[in-house]
Amino acid sequence: MTSNEAIELLEQFRAGRRSRAEVLQTFQAAPIADLGFAQVDTHRALRKGFPEVIFGAGKSPAQVAQIAAQILVREQRLLITRITSEHVRVLQKKFKHAVHQELARCVTIEKKPLAKRAGIIAVLCAGTSDLPVAEEAAVTAEIMGNRVERVCDVGVAGLHRLLCRLELIQRANVLIVVAGMEGALPSVVAGLVSRPVIAVPTSVGYGASFGGVAALLGMLTSCGSGVTVVNIDNGFGAGYAASQMNALTDLVSP
Repeated sequence: MTSNEAIELLEQFRAGRRSRAEVLQTFQAAPIADLGFAQVDTHRALRKGFPEVIFGAGKSPAQVAQIAAQILVREQRLLITRITSEHVRVLQKKFKHAVHQELARCVTIEKKPLAKRAGIIAVLCAGTSDLPVAEEAAVTAEIMGNRVERVCDVGVAGLHRLLCRLELIQRANVLIVVAGMEGALPSVVAGLVSRPVIAVPTSVGYGASFGGVAALLGMLTSCGSGVTVVNIDNGFGAGYAASQMNALTDLVSP
């Protein structure tokens, strides 16, 4: 339950459409569901605006399905990242709303999608090989209630490709810029916009890229102002942070 959904519940009680017992039962529910192998945070959405996200890697399909079922008792939407084909098979069998976001390596479940807030998040990737990480960021931002524009294959090896999309890039409230190799693209983008840039290094590249460390260090030492950096291949973290930034527009919207 998000804060807005809690307010809606209280409004329904005030209008006589929900009983006092129903409202009390909802708010008195324990904030943790103990599954033995997992302690599910059932109040995450109330605090953060979005339910607990399940990181699928290292968890069995049965464990992921049990955690998902517990969250969906109370929530209308769920994101599961870093899944395998076996996770997908089990989840789609158990949950009719489960959608496999294949490129992003995610599963999304939306019984009732969030309304899209004002403003857009632009997700740029330097090369096609960076798409899985970029798509993870895009899917994360979308399910959290944001409008997302994708700009693919605009790396610094052909700078004119980026400049052709300048109008869109400068319109975005937040930009996620994904790059491997030497990781130069976020610095270039930061010099063209007045909005926050979240840089995502990827593990794409040849030997001396050191599995994304070269891109990470390049982004951390960027001369572009307003660049924030997340961990290597962490599209989810970038999408989540971008959503929180974009949500600030809700505070100033009329």
